[in-house]
Amino acid sequence: MTTSRTRAALVDRLAPYQTLVEIGIGSRTDVAAALATRASVTAVDVRTHPVPAAVSFVQDDVTDPQLSVYNGANALYALNCPPELQRPLQSLATEIDADCLFTTLGADPTLVGVEPETIPGDTLYRIPTNGGPHCDR
Repeated sequence: MTTSRTRAALVDRLAPYQTLVEIGIGSRTDVAAALATRASVTAVDVRTHPVPAAVSFVQDDVTDPQLSVYNGANALYALNCPPELQRPLQSLATEIDADCLFTTLGADPTLVGVEPETIPGDTLYRIPTNGGPHCDR
């Protein structure tokens, strides 16, 4: 679970996107729930997980994605994204022309080109994609 300061910073940073997909939501639904009051949020995971009523859930695997799940998203984001999912996340974001943002767990490295942004309690990484920012910032 994220701290309230980190959660608030993530939500403020991601809220300008109209349609978001959280990759690998697991049991951490606090950011998606807070974002869903300001944007459309779909949560995706390889296993079924309960999510708040305002968040849609789709079972899918980002390493072999069903593109229809992600089409129309302005941004993909992942919290505590492990290194092995960074390249598939980047490929998917490029394929659907969406922005791509993630945090890592502790000292995990970033394996793709990123633009880091310090937020309270964490670093948010943005993977540059062809289309540039897709939000109203």
